[in-house]
Amino acid sequence: MKKFTDIFSRGLIVSCQAREGEPLFSSDIMARMADSARIGGAIGIRANAPSDIKAIKKRVPLPLIGIYKIISKESEVYITPTFESARVIAEAGADVIALDATGRPRPNGETLRELIERIHKELDIPVMGDCSTLEEGIAAVRFGADAIATTLSGNTPYSPQKKEPDWKLLSELIEKVDAPVVAEGRFNAPELAAKAIQMGAYAVVVGTAITRPHEVTSWFSQALLIYK
Repeated sequence: MKKFTDIFSRGLIVSCQAREGEPLFSSDIMARMADSARIGGAIGIRANAPSDIKAIKKRVPLPLIGIYKIISKESEVYITPTFESARVIAEAGADVIALDATGRPRPNGETLRELIERIHKELDIPVMGDCSTLEEGIAAVRFGADAIATTLSGNTPYSPQKKEPDWKLLSELIEKVDAPVVAEGRFNAPELAAKAIQMGAYAVVVGTAITRPHEVTSWFSQALLIYK
């Protein structure tokens, strides 16, 4: 199995995702978005679901972090919650599988340790753990995660709810976790991404600020409301 650092060089990873019902919700559009990110200098892509992953890998010669978001009533965990969800995105072409690495109960009674071990053994693919706290990051690496990301800070009720990146979590993970640390979550300006790399992050994932134009438009329109 390749190491995470053999697959991804240091730099910018662009998250190309669109939700059902949004104007850009299309595997072809996400592939074009990923190609635009490549032209702009991205060193990798993060993408959701088998159809988008297949379309992107067919068009774009960059390594890809695959996830599969599955919403269910059974569990709060929705980012690649099961081994089956990991298997299908591996078959779609993901080079690394990212998954929810919080301590919350997973569907089917699977544990994080068991899931990481099965992905390594049966799929032969590195795992990136999306965390929301330092303790989750430490545990995920202990269970075998090959890289850790700050993705879920602010997305669990017990993690800090911030408008800016969780600098404290990023700093603590860089200092205390023996694995590449990926900065993700609200890195919505170039200077924020640069700061993360300067702090020691291995890579930075940026999504909304690059690939969700309706959200970026709302930042501008809301800022102008005061002047109407």
